[in-house]
This record gives sequence, C-alpha cells and structure tokens, in this order.
Amino acid sequence: MAQPPTARRLFARASAREAARLADVLRRETVGGVLLMLAALVALVWINSPWGDAYTDLREASVGPAALNLHLTLGTWAADGLLAIFFFVAGLELKRELVAGDLRDPTRAALPIAAAVGGVAVPAAVYIAVNVVGDGDTSGWAIPAATDIAFVLAVLAVVASNLPSALRTFLLTLAVVDDLLAITIIALFFTATLNLWALGAALVPLAAFAVLVQRRVRSWWLLLPLAAGTWILVHESGVHATAAGVLLAFAVPVVRSDDAGGPDAGPGLAEHFEHRLRPISAAVAVPIFALLSAGVAVDGLGGLADALRDPVALGVVAGLVVGKTIGILGSTALVARFTHAQLDEDLTWWDVLGLSLLAGVGFTVSLLIGELAFGAGSERDEHVKVGILVGSLLAIALATVVLRVRSRVYGRLEEPAATGGP
Repeated sequence: MAQPPTARRLFARASAREAARLADVLRRETVGGVLLMLAALVALVWINSPWGDAYTDLREASVGPAALNLHLTLGTWAADGLLAIFFFVAGLELKRELVAGDLRDPTRAALPIAAAVGGVAVPAAVYIAVNVVGDGDTSGWAIPAATDIAFVLAVLAVVASNLPSALRTFLLTLAVVDDLLAITIIALFFTATLNLWALGAALVPLAAFAVLVQRRVRSWWLLLPLAAGTWILVHESGVHATAAGVLLAFAVPVVRSDDAGGPDAGPGLAEHFEHRLRPISAAVAVPIFALLSAGVAVDGLGGLADALRDPVALGVVAGLVVGKTIGILGSTALVARFTHAQLDEDLTWWDVLGLSLLAGVGFTVSLLIGELAFGAGSERDEHVKVGILVGSLLAIALATVVLRVRSRVYGRLEEPAATGGP
C-alpha cells in the first residue's frame, strides 16, 4: 500500500536530516584523519595477508574510455582523479586564507609562510644528502617535502585539546602553503611530457567555469561538466591532473558578490563549495586513495629492515622527522629574528617545536610524489611507502609527547579562570 503524501514528506525530511548530520560528522578533522588511517591500515594488512594478490589485482584493474586516453588503473584513477577533489578543497581553503584569512595580513602570514618554505626546502636537502652519501637515488627529493593536512589536523585535535587556536591557525596556514608548493613541484618537476595544445584547450572550460562561479552559479549540471573537461585536458597535457583541482578552486570567489546577489547573497562560493565537498574529500577521495596506495608488501621484520636499508627510504624518514623539524623551526626563528614578524602572543617556541615535529606526517601527497618519481608498484616505490609510514609514525610519536605536555600546561593555566580563582 502506498504511503500517503504526508508520510512521504516526513520520511524525506528525516532522511535529509540524517544526511546533514552525517555530512557534519565527516567535516570533522578527527573523523577524516581516522578514516585515512583506517584505510591505510586495511591496505597494509590486506596486501600482507594470504589475499594480497587480490589487493594487487584490484589496484591494477583498468577502467575508463580508451578513446579519451582514460583507460586507467584504479590506482591511477585514485591518484589523478580522487586526489583532484582533495586538492580542489585544499585550494578553496588556501584562497580563503589569502583573501579573507590570516594570509591577507603580511605580518601575520610571514612566519607560517616562511615555515612552509623551510619545511619544503630542508627535508629535500636532507633526502638528497642521505642519498648522495648512501649512493641511492635523488629522484625522490620532493617526497619528504609534503605535509598531510588531514593527518596533522586530526592528530592535533586528538592529542592536544587545550592548545590555543593560534597554533591550529599557524599549522593550517603552513600546511596549505606547503600543499601549494607541493603542487607546483609536481607540475614543474614530475611532468614527463607536455602537450601545449591540450594545456591551452583546458583554459576554455576553465574560463567558462570561472565566469559561471563569478556570477554565483551553483548548478552542478553546468559546473561539473566544465570541471571534468578541465581535468581531462590537464591530464592529457601531461601536467599532473591534480593541478586542475587547484586551478578550478582558485577561480571560485571567496567574498560575497553584491552585484550577483545583493546584500543578502550570503557567503562566497568558496565557503559553499568547501562545505559541500569536504565530506566527499574526507570520506571518499582521500581514504580510497590511501587504500589503493598505502599497500606495501613487507616480509615481516626482516622485510621492513631490508626496505629501511635503502637510502631512498632512509632519506624519506630523515627528511620527514629531522628535515621538517629543522626547516620549520629554523626558518620561523630566522624570520622572527631578522624581520618585524612576530610569533602570536598566545604561542611559545615549544609550541612551534611541537607543530614542526607534527608537520613531518607526510602521507597523501608524499605517496603521490613517490609514485611519480619511481613508478607505481616498483621496488623503490615500495621502499618509499615504508619510509613514509615509518617517518610519519615517528613524527606523530615525537609530536604527541611535546604537544601533550604543552596541552597540560595550557590546561593548568585555564583552571583558575574555570574555577573562579585569581
């Protein structure tokens, strides 16, 4: 028997409320980070289980239209396609910071930007030094340069709830700029061949997308085909397709357009799109990429030791743990010492040490650069994955010690105010 219209409407409203609550949960950084870690753990356990061949078969299965040069493996679809969604969301966040956030003020932006630059340059130098001395391969110099936004913010939220908000803002700005630098590195140094015709053609759907969003058009049936066309042409050009996500994000307006919608038009589209797409990025795109990329076959402790004997893996570990810490802390201290830039009054240099260690968590982009540098599934790529996992775990462990101590200190400082004391 058919439900009466009223019952159907009530059911639809209840379903919409449940979907909205689920989306709100997925926007939490802790949830996204947990899903990412679970996906990586599943990949590691799966490939090292008796069913490891099934994992490899899944990752290497090819789908997509060959006529468009898009008959790609699922692993490639995850790295080129799903990560474009991640970079679109990251690009929206970066543009909001540049236009309406902390990066708008040069004096406040100077320290986290300097930290990001140092956090990219020094790990690369450490990696190169380890591989030159160890007669390794310097091709993967950019692998330890990347900081994983999803992971670091999730860890920060879990291990240190009493830290001042200024620390999160500093870390977020650092990580977003770090991602922009990583995308630039991928475009400049990991593009084997460049098809200028395809790259020029990509400007056509990109320009159409920009015109529509500047007019505050939100219709997915107009914007999605243009975004897909931009991605396909950038992919065809030889530039890594994730760059399309950033280009599209930078076309989206941040501030409200009075001409388009009047004084009650609401927030800019950047905030709207970020709000809509962050659950997809956190719950689908990044976890699936981790599932299809983090699987590395390790033959027990002996296999782990063998992988870590490779200068490439050692360079990744040293770059993430040592290079990130020295690069971020050192560059921040130098800029604060020789310019008018000041550390936020709510922060201490111990806090900066903690976030410098935490920024050594390189996962999503580091795995991507490893695949681009050595080829997905190669022996060196497997060693890179071991190095990323070991280095990231060490960074989390060391950062947790420092940040939990700092969190307890800030917690004690807040107790008198909470109890009405002096």
